[in-house]
Amino acid sequence: MSVQVFISVLFGTLFLLLFIFRIVEPAYILLFNKPLYIHWYFYSKKLKSSQRQILVNDFPFYNRLSNKRKKYFEHRINEFIAKYEFIAKETVITEQMQMLIAGTYVMLTFGMRNYLVNVFNKIIIYPSSYFSTVNQVSHKGEFNPKMKAIVFSWDDFILGHLTSNDNVNLGLHEFSHVLHFHGLKSNDSSAIIFFDAFNEVIKYYNDPVLINELTQKKYFRLYAYENQFEFLSVILEHFFETPIIFKTTHPELYVHISKMINFKEDYLK
Repeated sequence: MSVQVFISVLFGTLFLLLFIFRIVEPAYILLFNKPLYIHWYFYSKKLKSSQRQILVNDFPFYNRLSNKRKKYFEHRINEFIAKYEFIAKETVITEQMQMLIAGTYVMLTFGMRNYLVNVFNKIIIYPSSYFSTVNQVSHKGEFNPKMKAIVFSWDDFILGHLTSNDNVNLGLHEFSHVLHFHGLKSNDSSAIIFFDAFNEVIKYYNDPVLINELTQKKYFRLYAYENQFEFLSVILEHFFETPIIFKTTHPELYVHISKMINFKEDYLK
């Protein structure tokens, strides 16, 4: 077989497999509400030792992963840092900032195959709360889809990250807004799964009986009931910070959230 024939056969086979995949996976998602696969990388990128040490010291989620999943986690952090621009305002971008911000996003999207989204392209970091010229108020963080920007006060981000049992985590909160917006705008497999489960989650906000049940149990802070965007972000903060209490207090809602981000409890075993 000549080289040209071999290349033609190879590309023809790849094209056929891709065509079959695009037919099979939608049906699979419809049946099982999850993608055919999540993690597959031709070449897994490793972190530098100094970067890995930050995770070991300050990221409990990473430490609870198996060695195989730690490699996936590290690869995704590398991809995140390569894709998104970090911009300092009145401060200096440090390796710790990059690792903890990227780690928070990777943790939130660890069950999604299509985890790198295009609804933002930069992360702006202030040393503390900052004045927003958009709405003329002081902010700790925000997602600005028009500017394609995530903005954080580092003081508030790190406080939320290091305090792991108060259900307030600025990084998770703002990145949840990103996923919500992406789910509304995109049709990739992860966005479809996210939005389908989100429609079940948001029933708890829209149904007077269900929302009364939530408010009576007083597990979610009042800010969750501002609007559907804040509702989602607040319950995702609770999902990662106090999962056992969440699962015990609102078991059905917990299952919907797990499906929404395709999160498996065995990730942490």
